[in-house]
Amino acid sequence: MLLTAEHLSVKRGEDFIFMNVSLMLTDGEALLLTGRNGSGKSTLLRVLAGLLHPETGTVKIAGEGVEPGTSAAEASHYLGHRNAMKTELTVSENLQFWKEFLGDFTGGCSISVEDAADAVGLSGITHLPFGYLSAGQQRRFAMAKLLVAWRPIWILDEPTAALDANADKMFTGLVEAHLQKGGIVIAATHQPLGLKNAKELQMTGFAGVETVW
Repeated sequence: MLLTAEHLSVKRGEDFIFMNVSLMLTDGEALLLTGRNGSGKSTLLRVLAGLLHPETGTVKIAGEGVEPGTSAAEASHYLGHRNAMKTELTVSENLQFWKEFLGDFTGGCSISVEDAADAVGLSGITHLPFGYLSAGQQRRFAMAKLLVAWRPIWILDEPTAALDANADKMFTGLVEAHLQKGGIVIAATHQPLGLKNAKELQMTGFAGVETVW
């Protein structure tokens, strides 16, 4: 898998949030987005995930078994500030919905709902309504969503918010395992994720040009 973004620029109203951001990532690579609040980290992630259209630039993917013209969004998981779960449904129902709705992208295989719950350290409580859980438990199960449907690209916005140190370590393990399978990870974070050899892109807003090749 190869993810390439070239000359991305995004406006809010009449003002640019950032200009001319380019990056290239391939199998097993991670990129950490850093920078002050308002520098465009979350906006860039939403562009890569296909949730926002850039003013200029393109986002493309290529790889074995990937049909020409396939959007990066089709190959991506996006974990934003919200957990994307229905509070009145059980954890199992939520995760099963995402498993069936998303399915597996070319070249990978997901795991079961219970195995995903075990991977985030919360097996045995998937029968509970999502809304009954603590904020930390809810965030862990949002991470489990990354595991029940295979996507080679993980796009993560402050993924460890509301987590304790043990959960931080658990999540780092999930990310490392994904990278070892040939996945790609792009994360905006104010906290180090403990990833070895991760690239870094410091967002400066419209004050400069950012490139990672």
